[in-house]
Parts: sequence; C-alpha cells; structure tokens
Amino acid sequence: MLKIVLPKGSLEKATLELFEAADLPLGRSSAVDYKATIDDPRIDEVRILRPQEIPRYVADGVFDLGITGRDWIEETGSDVVSLGELHYSKATARPVRIVVAVPQDSAVGGVVDLTETGRALRAAGLKIIETILTSYTELIANPVSATDPAKAHAMAQVHTLLSGTLEARGKVLVKLNVAEADLDAVIALVPAMRSPTVSKLFGEGGYAVETVVPKATINTLIPALKDAGATDIIELPLAKIVH
Repeated sequence: MLKIVLPKGSLEKATLELFEAADLPLGRSSAVDYKATIDDPRIDEVRILRPQEIPRYVADGVFDLGITGRDWIEETGSDVVSLGELHYSKATARPVRIVVAVPQDSAVGGVVDLTETGRALRAAGLKIIETILTSYTELIANPVSATDPAKAHAMAQVHTLLSGTLEARGKVLVKLNVAEADLDAVIALVPAMRSPTVSKLFGEGGYAVETVVPKATINTLIPALKDAGATDIIELPLAKIVH
C-alpha cells in the first residue's frame, strides 16, 4: 500500500536499527543497494536515498511516506505533512542544530555548521553563539496520500510502531512484591509514567507492584527498593511503549 523512502548517509544506520527494533526489518541485497523490502502488508516499496532529496520526492508523490530532518524540509521548502518527530539522530536522541560558531577568542570570523553534540566545534576551538534551527528527524507524508483513509491508517500504524519503540528506549519494567506495611515506602521510591500498578496478592497480606522506570536509575533503585521491604524484584527489558 505505502511507498516509503528512508535516509542514507549519517542517519542510515540509526534508521535501519529503529525499523528493526520496531519489527519492520529491511531486507536488501547489499549494504549499498538503494532498493529494499519490508515484509509487511502495509508496505509495497522501500527506497534508501539522500535525506536532502526526500522532502521533494514525498511532496511530489513519488513516495507516500518518508523520514528526513526538519532542516531539509525547511531548506527545500517542500509541501509535506509532518506526522510527528522521531527523537533520534546519528548517535543520540538529541536533535541536530544549525549553529553559528566563532573562535573562542574572537568576535569575528563566524562559521555556520550542523552539530549534534557540539564536540567537534569545541575541539576546533570554536564556541556556539547562536542556534539558527533545531532539527529533529521527522516522519513526513505526501499531502494527497495523507487524505486517503486507507493510506492514512497504514501511516498511523507505522508511526505507532516507530514512536513506541523510541519511547521504550532507556526504560525498563520493574516488578516486585511487598508487604502491606511497607507498601507506602516502596511506592514513594518508584517513579512511574503515570502511576504504578498495584495488585493484591492472592491469599497473602501483600501486594504486587509494577512500573516503568529509566534504565539509568536502576542501579540505585533496586537496592533502595530492597531496603524498603520489596522482595522478588524483577527487571525486564521493554520493546515498545504505546500510549
């Protein structure tokens, strides 16, 4: 149903990894082949092209759906529909920025560059004095395709898989048991996206608790939960979180 175009170059590896994790793995004959396939009934055709070409191809209807940066959408002035930001880039979840930078000891000789972390600019002895544009990767659609009910539904489902995969990155599911007397102390320790799930244990005077937490805090959270009275603590990886 959908013709999809994905970026080659700096975003290629991260994009293919995202599609793999979203259960939309690409198949192609070689790493340099611009033609690919996705074994999914919603997707007819996949191409991998330069990100600067993608907005115009999508705007012209060559493809229904594409992934590119906001910077290239603005640069080309293409008439596309943004289905939403996808918070990933070449190496991190940060956006890239088009910035003005100057030498550390000078107020003149400014350069304009694209940066994700600013590390290369600092290594070159430059400091950022202005951000011209903050650019996230975006999922974009052809305006005509976006008005077709069947295609729009398929696009929304693909978006759900991609955004759910990104939402789950850096998070884990924690499950534990706790006696009633220690429940409040344990609940106070667990950050949750909304609120933790608490269930009465069958035939016992205790509760089962589960919640999603940042992976970065798990090394201090699990010992603290045990100290507060939690038992049978389990940490589980997450593939997707769909709201």
